Amino acid sequence: MKIAIGNDHTAVELKNIIKEFVESKGYEVIDMGTNSSESCDYPVYGEKVGRAVASGEADLGITICGTGVGISLAANKVKGVRACVCSEPYTARLSRMHNNTNVLAFGARVVGSEMAKMITEEWLDAKFEGGRHQRRVDLIMDIENR
Repeated sequence: MKIAIGNDHTAVELKNIIKEFVESKGYEVIDMGTNSSESCDYPVYGEKVGRAVASGEADLGITICGTGVGISLAANKVKGVRACVCSEPYTARLSRMHNNTNVLAFGARVVGSEMAKMITEEWLDAKFEGGRHQRRVDLIMDIENR
């Protein structure tokens, strides 16, 4: 399984930690940048990850900026992306189980590296339950298509 990962300048260090963690779990990681601490625009990297997921280049995506909010907003503008910002593992798990999220976001200024690993692990390990949740995901996607 391929995981696209992207970040802005505030999250280079945390991205590298999460990249290594995800690879240690047996996933292939597509690093979509940035690798520089020089100021950059998070929407560029949110869109890159979103497009990789929507096109099938990656199965899932992880985005990291200062809070996780801005980069997730950018990723969510890509048709077919369901990105969520998570600051703890429970929401991450349920976002996959109930909402079939395909992009995870968190903030380098909000969570530490160990919490980010826990969030990522719960999100990656969770599986979409379908059933009544599929109907709701379909309703969300209908909104996107209108």
